[in-house]
Amino acid sequence: MEENLKRLLENSYSPYSKFRVASICLMKDGKTFGGVNVENASYGASICAEQVAITSAIANGYKKGDFSKLYVMCDRDEESTSCFLCRQMINEFFAPDDEIILYSNDGDKKVYTVRKLCPYPFGSEDLEH
Repeated sequence: MEENLKRLLENSYSPYSKFRVASICLMKDGKTFGGVNVENASYGASICAEQVAITSAIANGYKKGDFSKLYVMCDRDEESTSCFLCRQMINEFFAPDDEIILYSNDGDKKVYTVRKLCPYPFGSEDLEH
């Protein structure tokens, strides 16, 4: 997966931050969906690589419960965790014991479960009256 992430990283559109990120969702059936961060001069209109990968899977007919693992690589010499907006999306679609694998651009990696990465989740049960 590491080599796929490195190739995908080249597609990042990050002219403002120069912080390239690539992500790949692995589905339970073995299919994968890639994403990169896409920045915008209006920073609020930017989208993270994790969000692109997750929404690509959804756009292709996958549902909550179909996700297996998420791989993320940033253009740094050390691993970087997902932002909190991405963590919310991860929490929405992945199970608590699913793995999130974070890579540095030189191949070092850290593996977290969703439960560890998102210790205080906000979910549908929080919306119940």
